[in-house]
Amino acid sequence: MGAAGEAVQGEPWSSDTKRSGDGEDPAKETEREEGNRADEMFWKPSDQSTERRRVICCEQRCSRFRELSKEPHLATSPRDEALVQLLLQRWQDPESGLDSARTTEYEVLLSFPSEEQPNRVDVVNSTGAILFSCRHSEENLTGEQGGPNVVPPYAAYAPPGTPQGPLVYANQGSEEDFKELQNKGVKLQDSIVLTRYGGVGRGAKAVNAAKYGVIGVLVYTDPKDINDGKSLPNETFPHSWCLPPSGVERGSYFEYFGDPLTPYLPAMPSSFRLNSDNASGFPPIPIQPIGFEDAQVLLCNLGGNLAPADWQGGLGCDYNLGPGFRSNGTFPEDSQVNVSVHNRLELRNSSNVLGIIRGAVEPDRYVLYGNHRDSWVHGAVDPSTGTAVLLELSRVLGTLLKKGTWRPRRSIVFASWGAEEFGLIGSTEFTEEFFSKLQERAVAYINVDISVFANATLRVQGTPPIQSVVFSAAKQISAPGSSGLSIYDNWIRYYNRSSSVYGLVPSVGTLGAGSDYAPFIHFLGISSMDIAYTYDRSKTSARIYPTYHTAFDTFDYVNKFLDPGFTSHQAVARTAGSVLLRLSDSLFLPLNVSDYSETLRSFLQAAENLRVPLEQHNISLGPLVTAVEKFEGAATSLNQRIATLQKGTSDPLQVRMINDQLMLLERTFLNSQAFPEERYYSHVLWAPRTGSVATFPGLSNAYSQAESTGHEPAAWAEVQRQLSIVVAALEGAAATLRPVADL
Repeated sequence: MGAAGEAVQGEPWSSDTKRSGDGEDPAKETEREEGNRADEMFWKPSDQSTERRRVICCEQRCSRFRELSKEPHLATSPRDEALVQLLLQRWQDPESGLDSARTTEYEVLLSFPSEEQPNRVDVVNSTGAILFSCRHSEENLTGEQGGPNVVPPYAAYAPPGTPQGPLVYANQGSEEDFKELQNKGVKLQDSIVLTRYGGVGRGAKAVNAAKYGVIGVLVYTDPKDINDGKSLPNETFPHSWCLPPSGVERGSYFEYFGDPLTPYLPAMPSSFRLNSDNASGFPPIPIQPIGFEDAQVLLCNLGGNLAPADWQGGLGCDYNLGPGFRSNGTFPEDSQVNVSVHNRLELRNSSNVLGIIRGAVEPDRYVLYGNHRDSWVHGAVDPSTGTAVLLELSRVLGTLLKKGTWRPRRSIVFASWGAEEFGLIGSTEFTEEFFSKLQERAVAYINVDISVFANATLRVQGTPPIQSVVFSAAKQISAPGSSGLSIYDNWIRYYNRSSSVYGLVPSVGTLGAGSDYAPFIHFLGISSMDIAYTYDRSKTSARIYPTYHTAFDTFDYVNKFLDPGFTSHQAVARTAGSVLLRLSDSLFLPLNVSDYSETLRSFLQAAENLRVPLEQHNISLGPLVTAVEKFEGAATSLNQRIATLQKGTSDPLQVRMINDQLMLLERTFLNSQAFPEERYYSHVLWAPRTGSVATFPGLSNAYSQAESTGHEPAAWAEVQRQLSIVVAALEGAAATLRPVADL
């Protein structure tokens, strides 16, 4: 065995080690000490000497951050491996204070562009002569974009090929976009389509295109979507945070997450592997990303009818649909676009790094905190902002351990995941290798991938039970700047919702599959969250920070435009650290299961709108209504039992039983047969929803499909099956929350 599970099963702790939870009122003691420890994470200046210490500390953190992002560190590259050793040595160093550290290595399938045959996009005339070529690399604006280790823009896992055909503009490449083109009579067969990022996932653009006979796909980032329309060189980086014209977003185009060849198995050398020719999830046709300066040349010369108004962008010209070029443009009308992709698949060894703090009272209960390490290029924002916070938190908690005055009640596992950019590979392989152990023992997973998108406000995504612990932490920590507000009060100014229980509260988003939390919540059913600082959406329409996955995501970009002074990094570290301490130290786990009630009521209300058509097919919502009521009653009763136990001297066995109920609730929503067409998705509340009704995803998807087929009995039978799956999950959840002795 290895990794987290083995590391936390050590010898009993000596009697002179202070255990959190000792004292007259464990809950209040933990709350007070946790707040003090959160403050220790960054010095709060009260005099000139302390201010000087803070400046020195900031310089040290900046130095560490610069070290992390000074060179490109693509997964499994020499620099990535050097960072593996940096983290391992730091956590193994006795001065770190951590109990142990180790690496776990997996043999995984990655995709790289050919060094001998660079990918190309050319406009060619009828004789094959090249009239125009898109850039092979981004413009070297700061001296950091032209290094030998900067991987050229490419679409990871796109198959090799050299398709050539007339160009068509397909907006965001969604299924609806291609239907629109078909309805307008635009010929798609044997064409090359130009699409823009957004709307659907990267790989879905190629999947959708192939259904309509398209033979190649180009993808670009439109300045309307990322730069608020700014596109001129003097308006973009390095003069502002906006994406420069040559910037190209790299990314994985693999449909699933985890190693492509070993689904549901850890990618060990001895593991069974699919044949790469038969493995599913790869784009079916060649695809290549380009910059918007090259997209402008193509799109502004396109012929055909004018594209719909909501398909227009920010390139300073009318967007036409094609196919082919216009008669009075730069290229002859019969010119075509040739896409030459020479990507290759390779088995590579990728490592996770784990740092362990053993719990004093419950060493077999794990609170996991993770961030991925690999990047597409320098990765200052993604992921080094998060890696810097990871290192800072492990340093602070290690320092507290070395003092000998503190040890968490539960074990803490710090994780640096490998090969996340290729599809959450390191974290997924970890969950596959330790599936049973993690399901039995993992309390929660905290993910801090990009810790700072910008410096306006906190942004949190997570499952409902984590809401209360995040709110409690955010209320105790001051927001950056001179507002005098707490992080909580600042957050509520930017993102809020009206809660039927609490009134106006900050909005907590749901978890999709955008980072390493995905296998923990969707596959293992572990309460999870993702924490970051982000921008004010009222001031920009950017779908993400503009230099995302480009060679312009550098240290100076962060320092100049995203977080000057790194105060938002401090805010995230203190917030995430406070949450980590509460989860690892509190006598009772600070997971409020009643907070699921609002989500369930919202889903139920949406389902009620389907009552009439469902009853027409003899499908009753009665069992669902009853199941939601059972859950609400069981959650309320559990909270009452916790409150009663907190008032007296708590029986350790009773505390353990209650905590196990809180920990295991999320697992009750898993059903491995609910979504057989989806890999790893088994959580009946948070699986992908493709239906238009905002209810339980399986029910919504099945209803949408059945409605589109009319009275097809099999489709409505699937609606009944999905409803039954949800009812069974809710009844199982309610049963888990009832007193353990109530069988």
